[in-house]
Amino acid sequence: MILIKTKLEQDAMRAAGRAAGQVLEEVAGFVQPGRRTRELDDYAAERIRFHGGTSAFLGYRNYPCHICISVNEEVVHGLAGERVLSLGDIVSLDVGVRVDGFIGDTARTVPVGSCDWEKQKLIDVTQQALYDGISCALSGNRVKDISRAVQQRVESNGFSVVREFVGHGVGRTVHEDPQIPNFVGGGASPELRPGMALAIEPMVNAGSAAVKCLRDGWTVVTRDERASAHFEHTVLVTEGEPEILTCLEKTPSKLKALS
Repeated sequence: MILIKTKLEQDAMRAAGRAAGQVLEEVAGFVQPGRRTRELDDYAAERIRFHGGTSAFLGYRNYPCHICISVNEEVVHGLAGERVLSLGDIVSLDVGVRVDGFIGDTARTVPVGSCDWEKQKLIDVTQQALYDGISCALSGNRVKDISRAVQQRVESNGFSVVREFVGHGVGRTVHEDPQIPNFVGGGASPELRPGMALAIEPMVNAGSAAVKCLRDGWTVVTRDERASAHFEHTVLVTEGEPEILTCLEKTPSKLKALS
């Protein structure tokens, strides 16, 4: 069942979104060569508390970390540990923050110092695919309009969208209806209505779309061991333009360019 948020619930989602966006910004700025992924998770936990929230991921289905940290060929759900970041790595940071019972969910892939041209192009295309999808989150459109926009951007640049993991509704729980694939498939495609809160999140591989889960039961990696990138915002469908709840800019420049 798709839940339509009331005005009070939308305000609560805005607060959670601001907190998640701020935490992601701060953790992204903390990334540097020589840091262990455990340090990033500890820092994220501190910043989540500072902004008045709790981790939406810690303990969810027994997930053991505060945020998801996925490096290079790791697609999503990477676990914090003793891995040391090196110059040229790319790191996907997925942050979920609960404030007053509602959740903001956001992700970004950042280079560690700098990275090679292919990884940078992968990052840029994935981020633009996110904003392409957001631009279609309009009342009266359907989920497949978001999916099509993401898929076209990704595949026209020679990359692949992951099939096994998709975007989703978000609110009091991390995953709500509807599912939001990053590709156009068969089946029903719900109509978008004002008050729907969506976590739109392209997961894009430099090579094949094929992925597998490691023995830890969480970390998803590319089968061909090539790099992957992940961007995400929580978006509110309105009567007009989509409202990005996890973005610190009032109107992101990449969304302005599409208007």
